[in-house]
Amino acid sequence: MPQQRNDDTANRELIITRLLKAPRELVWEVWTDPEHIKHWWGPNGFTNTIFTMDVKPGGEWDFIMHGPDGTDYKNKSVYVEVDPPGKLVFDHVSGPKFRVTVTFEEQDDQTLLTWHMLFPTKEEFEQVVKVFKADEGQQQNVMKLETYLSALLKS
Repeated sequence: MPQQRNDDTANRELIITRLLKAPRELVWEVWTDPEHIKHWWGPNGFTNTIFTMDVKPGGEWDFIMHGPDGTDYKNKSVYVEVDPPGKLVFDHVSGPKFRVTVTFEEQDDQTLLTWHMLFPTKEEFEQVVKVFKADEGQQQNVMKLETYLSALLKS
C-alpha cells in the first residue's frame, strides 16, 4: 500500500532525474559557476546574462534569460542550502515563486541528477506549466546540460 504523506506535494511539484555521463564535481561546477551556467541554462533558444551568482546560503543569483523572440525574463533566486558537491537549494524569489532542490549523486564516474521544483500552490504550478511550459523547458534545460558536459569532456 503506498504511503500517504501529510504534506502531499505531488500536485505542485516538477521532478526530473537524469543520469549524466560526467563526474559529480564537474556537474557541480557547471551548476555553480556563472562562466559555465550561462552557456546551458534555459530552454532551447534562450541565452543568459548573469549579473550575480553568489553560491552560498543567503547569496543571490540575479540574471536575465533572453528569449528567442527578444523577450527578457528577469530572474532572481536566493540560495538556501549549499552542500558541495551534493546538494543545492534555492528559492526563485522573482515571479513565479518556487523552490528548487538539486541533488548530485555520484554513481561511479557518472552523476545522478535530481531536479525538484516545488511551487507554493497547485494553481501556481499549473499556471507555470501552462503559460511557461516549465515541464518542457526543464527537459530542454537538462538536455542542454548534457550536451554542454559532453563538449567539456571532449575538449
